[in-house]
Amino acid sequence: MRKLVLLVVVALVLISAVALQPETPHLAIHPMDQFVVKPLFGGDTVHWYTITNATLWLGLAILCVIGLLVIGTRGRAIIPSRIQSVAELAYGFVYKMVEDVTGKDAVRFFPYIMTLFIFIVFANFLGLIPMSFTTTSHIAVTAVLAALVFVTVTVLGFVLNGTKFLGLFWVSSAPLALRPVLAIIELISYFVRPVSHSIRLAGNVMAGHAVIKVFAGFAAALGVFSFLPVVAISAVYALEVLVAFIQAYVFTILTCVYLKDALHPSH
Repeated sequence: MRKLVLLVVVALVLISAVALQPETPHLAIHPMDQFVVKPLFGGDTVHWYTITNATLWLGLAILCVIGLLVIGTRGRAIIPSRIQSVAELAYGFVYKMVEDVTGKDAVRFFPYIMTLFIFIVFANFLGLIPMSFTTTSHIAVTAVLAALVFVTVTVLGFVLNGTKFLGLFWVSSAPLALRPVLAIIELISYFVRPVSHSIRLAGNVMAGHAVIKVFAGFAAALGVFSFLPVVAISAVYALEVLVAFIQAYVFTILTCVYLKDALHPSH
């Protein structure tokens, strides 16, 4: 719902910007420019080996994960430092999530889920730094994360349960005549998972950043009334700080739900 509202707001503001542009040539709003992948060391062509702004900020997110979970906790002090306290809080938060949603037998997959959560959190928060690049706004990034979850869950489901994993698609509690139809629906729903999993994260992050950029464009053109878009930017930015964490949480808890299907397909 929030994503739909944000997209509608962006669309209306963009329409207004286009309508105003002939009368005010100095008003140029390009909210999607911030998502363009560019080579870091000049040039216009991006190859698979080109170091880009996306590469830089992905690398920074990984360094932040290492800094928090490896370097920040290397002392293992009884009285923890601030960094160690944050790492321990994150550890306990994700561990409880995995245990509550998926079950105690899923704790062995905790390192993967913990890494996934922390990486998305840092990628989202780094994207809120002015002049930075938001890597999780790109479907290419979120699709890889979602595809890894999908493949892992599917392979794990067949390895642990064999053909019993197919029982996930056969609704035995439904009337016999409806079971084949429900099986098709469940099968389609299962393969749509990585699509919805990735679009949910990328869409929410992109929509919020686009709204901020649109309001920033109006702030430069409204003169004495520029404080109005600035107030709106502050409100949306505060919301995006919350969304940066919530979207990481949603992505992770859905991973736990999908993992539960692989471990307990009959439930």
